[in-house]
Amino acid sequence: MDKAMLIDEQKKRDVEAIREVVAKVQHSQQHELCDEFVSLFREDAIYTAPHGRILTGIAEIDEFTRRVLPGAMENVTVTYELIDVLFIRPDVAAVKVKGQHYTLDGKPDGNPNSPLYVMSKEDGKWLLTACQGTFQLYPEFDIPSRVPPAPENTEVG
Repeated sequence: MDKAMLIDEQKKRDVEAIREVVAKVQHSQQHELCDEFVSLFREDAIYTAPHGRILTGIAEIDEFTRRVLPGAMENVTVTYELIDVLFIRPDVAAVKVKGQHYTLDGKPDGNPNSPLYVMSKEDGKWLLTACQGTFQLYPEFDIPSRVPPAPENTEVG
């Protein structure tokens, strides 16, 4: 196997690991699991929530999460889909995600969101490093996926 094929195989494994982080973001939010959500971030991460709140470092992210996540899914749920991954370096990726809140009967609730995550690979684990949550104000400008679909039977939890 040549070097290019090895790099392509590693990128495929990294995309799947990143997809798993996105799935854990969804799972932790759907089930209001603060510890699981916060564990996805680097200690020095920065995060701008969709409404513009800027959080710096794991302590601020943790405090904010514990204040807003419990009870947030009482009448809604949320989904996140991996849309694109740009590897800036082998251990740093810009990750585009498409999200949507839904009512419990499956109707979209509010505008979709279009987060951008900068992720870094730390000791073999992909972590959220710099995140910008953005509401998609013009849903007609759909975000097409540029990554292959997830393999069948992928479970998170």
